[in-house]
Amino acid sequence: MKKIQTILVLICLSFSGVYAQDLLSREAALALALENNFGIQMSKNANEIVKNNSEILNSGYLPTVSILGGSTLNASDSEIEFPGQFLEDGSQRPNANLNDQESKRFNAGVNLNYTLFDGFGRKYIYKRLKEQYALSELQLRQTIEQTILQLFSVYFNVAQLSEATANLEQALAVSKDRQKRAESSFSFGQTNKLAVLNAQVDVTNDSINLLQTKQELDNAKRDLNLILNLPIEQDFRVDTQVIFTPEVQISQWIETAPQFNVDLLQQKSFKQINAYDIKVSQSGYLPTLGLVGSYGWNLNQSPASAFFPGTNNTTFSLGVGANLTWNLFDGGRTITQVKNAKITYENQTLQEQEIQLTFERDIINAKQSYKNAIKIFEIQDKQVETGTYNFERSQAQYRLGSITAIEFRQAQINLRNAQIQRAAAKYQAKLAELRLIQLSGQLLNVAL
Repeated sequence: MKKIQTILVLICLSFSGVYAQDLLSREAALALALENNFGIQMSKNANEIVKNNSEILNSGYLPTVSILGGSTLNASDSEIEFPGQFLEDGSQRPNANLNDQESKRFNAGVNLNYTLFDGFGRKYIYKRLKEQYALSELQLRQTIEQTILQLFSVYFNVAQLSEATANLEQALAVSKDRQKRAESSFSFGQTNKLAVLNAQVDVTNDSINLLQTKQELDNAKRDLNLILNLPIEQDFRVDTQVIFTPEVQISQWIETAPQFNVDLLQQKSFKQINAYDIKVSQSGYLPTLGLVGSYGWNLNQSPASAFFPGTNNTTFSLGVGANLTWNLFDGGRTITQVKNAKITYENQTLQEQEIQLTFERDIINAKQSYKNAIKIFEIQDKQVETGTYNFERSQAQYRLGSITAIEFRQAQINLRNAQIQRAAAKYQAKLAELRLIQLSGQLLNVAL
């Protein structure tokens, strides 16, 4: 997480002034996603909860201290008779009336309980909580990596459609110029009406293609705003330049991928948690030893009676003790828990082997997809060079009247298609690279 926060700070520094330039760079998009994306925010909150649970305050290592106190008040009226008792003058001794007699009791105390030994259960519970926090960190990292891939899938879609829009605008400009030339030639009787109509049809088709692509571009921008948690209608430009990571660097990352792949690391963490579960269950075989302590204060206030005066009795008490509990047999519950924990650990081992094989398959597939995508991009790049050369020659020959409008139109379409396909191949290659790097566990370290 410290690494992620450092990256976020550095990116945010480079993000200032982006909207003033109306350019949403890849670094700025990543900064916004890390800061605003709903999925990442929820994952961070979940990670914070697990972190709180793994602290010493939730470990069971600390004692429990409680304070208690109370008071009682008794009010009474009494009448005391003295049968057979006479005064000095021989008269019957009168009854004694004690009204509004109050007795009060106050008490306060502090109790302390501390577990000295619980069969090592507390020790392994605490280790399990720490491991669960480490697992939560990995899950947060996985969420961030998946969000990055999703982000750039949409970002590159916007970039591809932006390039396609520019290419179609260029194609429309060429078609309009051809239409003007056809109309001019027709006005001077150098060509027939069919050439003008064909030029008008091509202008109409290019206009429709441009409108449809612009609509797709607007939709893609809204998708990106949603991922970044920005106003849906906010407009921006994106960076259409792509820099590929050197293949030597990617090869080095692939070699160390088993050490850093987030899925493999999570599986190891799950297995360790299950190992701690076995230890926790086995702690039920051992005794529990605890200490107890108390300190108390009591005050009793008694009213005066017919024979004794009122009294105030104050008492202070201090108590210390120890207790030992050992379940020699708990009906088989501990035995069952240990057996089930061991079975769960065995299943986790099997799942680890499955994930390892899945990882090996995925890394091979991703590597092959990456190499194929790079190769296709190189081919499409050469195709654009060929198409550009062919279009420029065709344009010159068309102006000289050496080729027909149909032949010139075909050269124009070939160039437009080559440009659009090259852009698509470029971004597909970059996405394939990012997927491969993500499998190698180095996505958060790559320069985008």
